[in-house]
Amino acid sequence: MNIFKKTNNKETKKLPMTGKVKKGFRVYCAVVLCMALIGCMSMTAFAASGDPLTVINNLSDFIFGLIRAIGLILLGFGIVQVGLSLKSHDPSQRANGFLTLAGGVIITFAKEILTLITG
Repeated sequence: MNIFKKTNNKETKKLPMTGKVKKGFRVYCAVVLCMALIGCMSMTAFAASGDPLTVINNLSDFIFGLIRAIGLILLGFGIVQVGLSLKSHDPSQRANGFLTLAGGVIITFAKEILTLITG
């Protein structure tokens, strides 16, 4: 008895498309693609008022915010990895989990560490 025996021998056929339908579909796809590109690539430009150092400080805050988000993701992954290693009694996975956890903590608090170092 073969459980993988093919029981359905139906063939699929493409529906016929006339030339006008194909051309209309192509035009529709091109318009949708152009609108998506215009929507994705347009960016509102905000003028910086006053001191150029505020622009640099805002950019620095934004970049450190992204770094903090990546650190929090690593922190969560490290916690999950340590929990799974405790469940499976795997010492190498536990070591990797604690290293990921430590790296996540360091990356999360990178801005504070840098401010402590620089003064």
